[in-house]
Amino acid sequence: MDEDTHYNKVEDVVGSHVEDAVTFWAQSIDRNKDIVKIGFSLSEACPHANSVFGNLDPKKIYGGLFSEDKCWYRCKVLKVISDEKCLVRYIDYGNTEILNRSDIVEIPSELQFSSVAKKYRLWGLQIPSGQEVTQFDQGRTFLGSLIFEKEIKMRIKATSQDGTVIAQAEYGSVDIGEEVAKKGFAEKCKLTSSTNICEEKKSDPAQLALRNLKSPIPLWGHRSNQSNFSRPKPRLSGRLSVDLKNESDAGNHVTFPKESLAVGDFKLGSNVSLAKIKQDQKLIEENEKLKTEKEVLLESYKALESKVEQTARELQQEKANTMDLTKHLESTLKTRIGTRMKNLAAKVEILKEIRRVNINVRFGDDLSEAMQVLDEGCFTTLPSMNELEILWAEYNLAQEKIQTCGNVTEGNILIAERNEVQQKLYMAVEVFILEVDELLLNKRLKTLKDLSASLEAVYGPAKEGTHSEDILRKFYDWKCDKREEFTKIRSETEASLQRLVAWFQSTLKVFDLSVEEPASSDDTVGNIDEILEKTESCLCKELEVSLIEQGDTDKEIILDTYGQVLQKIRSEERLIASVQAKYKDSVEFKKQIIECLNKSPSVDHLLSIKKTLKGLKARLRWKLVEKSNLEESDDHDGSEIEKIKREVIQLRNSVFQEIYHEREEYEKLNSLAQKWFPELPLLHPEIGLLKYMNSGGLLTMSLERDLLDAEPMKELSSKRPLVCSEINGQVILLKGYSVDVDTEARVIRRAATYHRASRDAKEESGLLPLKFLFLCKSDPMAYLVVPYYPRANLSAVQASMPLTSDEALKVMKGVAQGLHTLHKADIIHGSLHQNNVFALNREQGIVGDFDFTKSVSQRASVNMMVGDLSLMSPELKMGKPPSASSDLYAYGCLLLWLSVQNQEFETNEDGIPKVDQFHLDDNVKSLLCSLIYCRSSMTAEQVLNAECFLLPKEKPISNAEKDAEYTQYKKEEELKVENLDKYKEKTRSGEANFD
Repeated sequence: MDEDTHYNKVEDVVGSHVEDAVTFWAQSIDRNKDIVKIGFSLSEACPHANSVFGNLDPKKIYGGLFSEDKCWYRCKVLKVISDEKCLVRYIDYGNTEILNRSDIVEIPSELQFSSVAKKYRLWGLQIPSGQEVTQFDQGRTFLGSLIFEKEIKMRIKATSQDGTVIAQAEYGSVDIGEEVAKKGFAEKCKLTSSTNICEEKKSDPAQLALRNLKSPIPLWGHRSNQSNFSRPKPRLSGRLSVDLKNESDAGNHVTFPKESLAVGDFKLGSNVSLAKIKQDQKLIEENEKLKTEKEVLLESYKALESKVEQTARELQQEKANTMDLTKHLESTLKTRIGTRMKNLAAKVEILKEIRRVNINVRFGDDLSEAMQVLDEGCFTTLPSMNELEILWAEYNLAQEKIQTCGNVTEGNILIAERNEVQQKLYMAVEVFILEVDELLLNKRLKTLKDLSASLEAVYGPAKEGTHSEDILRKFYDWKCDKREEFTKIRSETEASLQRLVAWFQSTLKVFDLSVEEPASSDDTVGNIDEILEKTESCLCKELEVSLIEQGDTDKEIILDTYGQVLQKIRSEERLIASVQAKYKDSVEFKKQIIECLNKSPSVDHLLSIKKTLKGLKARLRWKLVEKSNLEESDDHDGSEIEKIKREVIQLRNSVFQEIYHEREEYEKLNSLAQKWFPELPLLHPEIGLLKYMNSGGLLTMSLERDLLDAEPMKELSSKRPLVCSEINGQVILLKGYSVDVDTEARVIRRAATYHRASRDAKEESGLLPLKFLFLCKSDPMAYLVVPYYPRANLSAVQASMPLTSDEALKVMKGVAQGLHTLHKADIIHGSLHQNNVFALNREQGIVGDFDFTKSVSQRASVNMMVGDLSLMSPELKMGKPPSASSDLYAYGCLLLWLSVQNQEFETNEDGIPKVDQFHLDDNVKSLLCSLIYCRSSMTAEQVLNAECFLLPKEKPISNAEKDAEYTQYKKEEELKVENLDKYKEKTRSGEANFD
């Protein structure tokens, strides 16, 4: 603190803001015009100025938007509280506030000058140490009552280094510092220098400002005696609150209420000073009261004036409306009779039209007629059908016993018992067929379908419910009541119209001058108003009943009855359908049993085919040996070899033709064994029918490895024998599996399950078809025959010419169909990868088969990779068993791989790829997220119906068409066959290139 050069200089100021009981801000009276100029300049510059950004300069002056009056004032930034909020001080008044950055703007350089307000401290006083918050706030309030908006004389004593002026404050003859000390809100400073000036403790001004924000502080308000001195700010009335405020509020911008300025709050040392303060306070209060009353009266005057104007306008509008109404009534009265009669005639015409139209639906007549149709021709269960059901049950039980029997002797006994039941069943079937033939089931079924279609066209789909006689009873009661009410209304309408017609007839006599009989006009004409009123009322009532929609109660009764009628129709339709199905089975049974009654079907034709096959295979082997010998001889004849080759091809085609005939015969016997003769595998074990049935028709015992002109395909697989050959012009692959007694049965069972799933789905299976399965007689090998699609797997396709996004979606839709086919048959693939998915013609995707010697757990344990991405799902890595969900994870990874081409993958700590890193179609991305992150709720069927796969449905491609797609390879393959023998001459281990 430095000794001021203006020691004991006197300044006249007005208090503008109080910080504590000894510190306040005040404005020099001489700078009144500066305040006005600053406010005017800010109001013009700030609204168009730029908001501040970046780091704020605490020494620079900005423009701040005060929250209470929304006016602009000069301010400095004391502290940056956050990225959006700053604590500022309004330098021309001294108060502080927390503002958003958007409320702080840059101001022109001509406004960058020193503040109008100065900070003052009462000379010789300090705040007692350890002062409580309540006493601190009371001291600040007390000082505000002495200096706030009052002209004070400041006798300067010194100036602190921060610019605070130490001065003695006097209001009239009152020493403000002494009054504060008397109240105990401050204490005398200890003498620390020759000038007796006490030095305050150093503190952060921003922290002090934040503390002041938490309690209401008096601010510069209206002045009664200097109205032009400062910019007006809003006041608050009521009791001064000492509650703490939030930092986001305006904080110290709270007007000091007048109640706190009461003289009774403190005692002054001089009676004269006290009287002056009272007088000033009273004048201020009366002035404010008068201003308030004036504003209230002015508002009341304006409201009344507006109300009078509004009433005058409404009165004028009402007057105009009344005049228009009067004119309308005058014109209407002239045509009243004609208009009334015209309206009445129009209603009669409408009623005639309604009566011509059938309104039976409104009263459920159509439902009544439907129930009558159901009751009159109701079809009931046939008496013979019950007996037939009992015999069918006995017959099926006998068939099951034969099917599970493994002993021929016991089987013959069971067959004899079955034949007895078969005879009884045959007789019952004949009776049942005769009874059904006499019934007109198709005609009755057509009647029921037409009836339900007509009702559904009127009422729509019926709600489900149980049969209830109460509903039908309620309907009949409701219908009777409605019909009675409607009949009564119609009678009243007809009576009123007849009365009107009679009035017209009697009125003719009154106006006919040729009639000499006297007639009383009062009796004849006088009651026309009553007649018209009654007629109009009756017409309107009938029209209302006929045209207005039924109520909720009526609709509910009709719809419930409709549901009951439809249930009866469906029940009878199901009964007729069951009778027809039983009739069909009975006719088929009769046809089969007539041919084979008391005897089993013959297998001689199958044995004959097998015998023919045996001879053809022997001739083929002999020709192959002869061909080999000629090729190994030194002086072989080329023409002779070519002749033998042609004979070999012809014999091989004949063998396969007979194999197909054999399969057809097996299918016939399989069908008979499944339906009527389960004893066939037991009675004829030599034909191997049971193995054929267990393999789902896949196993053939007539095909052998040495019959095929096969070439090894080591480039496709090094794990198992894999050879390429041709059957009837189609290139096929032979997959060899090493088997023993146990694994042979498992391979057949797994391959049969796969084959059945593919066969049941027919052309839309999405699976690689299996042609044949046969066992090698000389070695423990099982061979699976499948079509060969050169360079059609995803790995090869993407390496040569990657699929476009549209092609990839078409291919992956087919793969989803394949997974759906497998999962529907409870088969988990477990080995889905880019080498086992094929893109036929670059648009049809199919799922390849898997290693049938391995269980699903063994297949899924191999961690296949596509690029840098693992196809093994997280749950498999955790040791959980394979599931449909793990198949879908591998599918999702393949779809992602195709969608992003050769981009690198980012994965999380679990190895799961991050889909969001790629720019993909929204539908594809949504599907990938579901497959990779939320597979627990996904199925292959849902994948198949995903938005990204909703393409126009195309005609499914048959297996024959699939094979035709590879006709471009046909010539190449024929050339390979022709040159195959030449390759063998050069090297036995040579590999043909099938790419």
